[in-house]
Amino acid sequence: MPSGPLEAGPPLSPGTTAWAVVVAGGSGTRFGGHKQFMMLAGREVVDWSVEVARKACAGVVLVVPSEVVGKYSGRAEAVVAGGPTRAGSVRAGLRAVPPQASVIVVHDAARPLSSPQMWASAIAAIEAGADAAVPCVPVSDTIKQRQDDGRLVTLERARLLAVQTPQAFSAAALRAAHAGGGEATDDAALVEAMGGRVVSVAGEASNIKVTAPVDLALAETLLAVQVAAGGGR
Repeated sequence: MPSGPLEAGPPLSPGTTAWAVVVAGGSGTRFGGHKQFMMLAGREVVDWSVEVARKACAGVVLVVPSEVVGKYSGRAEAVVAGGPTRAGSVRAGLRAVPPQASVIVVHDAARPLSSPQMWASAIAAIEAGADAAVPCVPVSDTIKQRQDDGRLVTLERARLLAVQTPQAFSAAALRAAHAGGGEATDDAALVEAMGGRVVSVAGEASNIKVTAPVDLALAETLLAVQVAAGGGR
């Protein structure tokens, strides 16, 4: 069932129309199933992600595996089948975004705890002139890089950031970055490759990505903490 009635997003700066592409097309190999459709606090993970996207944007395109397009029809303004890769799924979603959209926000459905404030910050960075805006958090672990000969090299942690979604883009920049059909671990990398200006906004430690069953349990605990603190969703 849909998570609620479709609602218009908030007013943005004059001339700005933001749409979201929520990517829920993964196979969930590491999780052992479709993690985006698992239950989280009484609702599917994907419903939490669509809900916050709906609050931030004028419309939402939901990208799901082809075999469940009919099942999820009605949960967003458009529901489309994903491609064989993440980038292919984003491109499928882009085709359903209206041409008048000036900002497009791409979000992984497997991050159900992103806050409306994070979405607003990313969109505001595009309105201020960036081609892409990505939420980042500092890296707390020591990171080492394995060399071809097996040696480990320690990277300078102070210069490293972990990147999250939602990632906001100038619609023109994102469409141009995907026009060549390239592949990358996130869309900002494609914008970087074409020379676009990518900036960071504050991410959130609670904006976890559900990749294993233990992450689902953690997400439920974090949601309970938010509700207990009166923050809601």
